[in-house]
Amino acid sequence: MSDPKDARPTLPGLYARGAAEGVTGIEIAAAVISVIWVVISGWYFLGLPESEGGPLRFLLALMVIVMPVALIWVAALAIRAARIMRSESARLQAAIDAIRQAYVAQAQSGKGQPPHPMLVKRLDDIAGAQKNLESTLAMLGGIRQGGQPGALPAPDGSEGDDQPALSLGTPAEALQPPLPNADYIRALHFPETAEDEEGFAALRRALKDRGTAKLIQAAQDVLTLMSQDGIYMDDLRPDLARPETWRAFAQGERGRPIAALGGVRDRSSLALAAGRMKQDPIFRDAAHHFLRRFDTSFSSFEPGASDEEISAFAMTRTARAFMLLGRVAGTFD
Repeated sequence: MSDPKDARPTLPGLYARGAAEGVTGIEIAAAVISVIWVVISGWYFLGLPESEGGPLRFLLALMVIVMPVALIWVAALAIRAARIMRSESARLQAAIDAIRQAYVAQAQSGKGQPPHPMLVKRLDDIAGAQKNLESTLAMLGGIRQGGQPGALPAPDGSEGDDQPALSLGTPAEALQPPLPNADYIRALHFPETAEDEEGFAALRRALKDRGTAKLIQAAQDVLTLMSQDGIYMDDLRPDLARPETWRAFAQGERGRPIAALGGVRDRSSLALAAGRMKQDPIFRDAAHHFLRRFDTSFSSFEPGASDEEISAFAMTRTARAFMLLGRVAGTFD
C-alpha cells in the first residue's frame, strides 16, 4: 500500500470548500487598533472638566469613541470578505481547469472511455440551465416548442383546415362568443413577463378564436426567427400612422398610399431582416405567411374597432413585426 504522503494533492475546489479560516491577522490588527483608539479617546474625555460639553457631552463622547471603532471593523470585514472571494475564485478556476484537462485527456486518448462523472454532471447542469432558459423565452416571447416553425403554408399554397365541424356542418367556432377587441389587442402584444396573468388570460381566450389563433401562431414563428438575429420588437420605436391609414389597408389599399404604416426606421433591423429574407427560404415562407394572416385578421378586426383601439393595436409586438416585414417585403412600395 502506498504511503498517503506520496499521493498527489487534491486540487482545490474539486470536492470541498476547505477548512474555514479562524481568527486571522486582519481581526487581530482591527482589535489592537480599536483598543488603542478607545484608550486614547477615553483618556481624553475623562480628562476634560465636567463643565465643558454640557448636555451633549455623552453624545459627543459616544460619536468620537464608537463610530471610528465601527468603521475599523467594517473595513476589516470587507478585507476578509475580499480574501474569501479570491480564495473561492481560485478554487472555481482550479475546478474548471481540472474538468478541461480531463476532457482533453479523454479526447486525446481516443479509446472511447466513458466521460468522467464530474464532467457529465457539469454538462447536465448546463443542459438543464439551457432548457430552463428556452422554456422562459417560450413563455415570454410566444415561442412554440418543437424546433421548426409550425405554421408554414402547405406546398400547394393551401393552409389546411383542421377545424372540427358539428353534425349539420356548422363549424364549432360558430358556438364561441366573439372575441372582445381588448383581448384581441392584448393577445397580439403577448404577455410582458412570466407573471403577467392578464396577458396570459387574454392569450388563452384569443387562441379559442380560429382566425386569431392562426395569426398568433404565425407571429410566434416570425418573432422566434427574428430573435435569432437579435431583432426584438421591444427595441423598435416605429413612427405611428393615423387610424385612417390602417383602415385604408384593411379595405385593400396597397403601395404608396399606405406607406406610413412602414414606420420602422431601424436600419440594422431592416438590413438583417432583408438579408435573412433573401438567404433563408424558411424565414421567407414564414414572413409571407405571417403577412397574409395579418392582412386577413386585421381586415376582420377593423370594421368593429374604434380609432383608439386601432391606435392601441398599432403598438403591439405583432403590428411592429408587420411594419418591419412589410417594408422588407415591399408591401408599402
